[in-house]
Amino acid sequence: MTLRITTLAERPEFASTLWDMDTSWPEFMMQDPLADLFYDVVVRVYPEYALVADDDAEPGRLVARGFTVPFFFDGAEPSDDGWDGAIRRAWLTRERGTRPNRISALEITVRRDLLGRGLSSRMLLAMRDNAARQGFEELLAPVRPNRKHLEPHTPMTEYAFRTRADGLPHDAWLRVHVRAGGKIVKVAPRSMVVPGTLDEWRRWTGLPFDRSGEVEVPGALNPVHCEVERDHAVYVEPNVWVSHPLG
Repeated sequence: MTLRITTLAERPEFASTLWDMDTSWPEFMMQDPLADLFYDVVVRVYPEYALVADDDAEPGRLVARGFTVPFFFDGAEPSDDGWDGAIRRAWLTRERGTRPNRISALEITVRRDLLGRGLSSRMLLAMRDNAARQGFEELLAPVRPNRKHLEPHTPMTEYAFRTRADGLPHDAWLRVHVRAGGKIVKVAPRSMVVPGTLDEWRRWTGLPFDRSGEVEVPGALNPVHCEVERDHAVYVEPNVWVSHPLG
């Protein structure tokens, strides 16, 4: 596959089909309330931070996309609120007219029928290159390990630092980041928070949500906390901060 990766600013014709790509994201992952502060404005506000990819076999048809977001943060290390925090700080940075001093990856998504062909790693390298072109010295990434959902009861603080015999991360997606030059820094324990009523969670997952306690949801990295008497369930997802120096 001859992959052509550009920014959305360079190929604005992709704006109308940016969300048409068939993906493997579970429905509940689309319900983070802070996501609207980025995704609703990405085409208008952040096109130079959005990557789009097609190939020679199907020119003009999206095969992958990737998003980053710039923001100001004066902390010494990445924050505990991970993905949500990057989006919230980016919005505050724009509203206040502050010059951003950090950039975070938000998403790399490959079309479902092309998974397993190494496109994610190529998108990550392009994301690093684009962040460097924008003048940043480091790309941060609140990484969602792609095999953690098979171990929802394993603490992320244990899972994230598990390694193979060769010293590389046990998790395949973390391994891609490390091979690309990234370094695992810390866990973001509340990177994404998705609250909802029980009816909403039933609609998102097809599960009954009829008993209080922990509910294992396919695709979730942690169990969802359910309180039937309060008609409420909340998912708190931990991610793993990876730092990519861009020197």
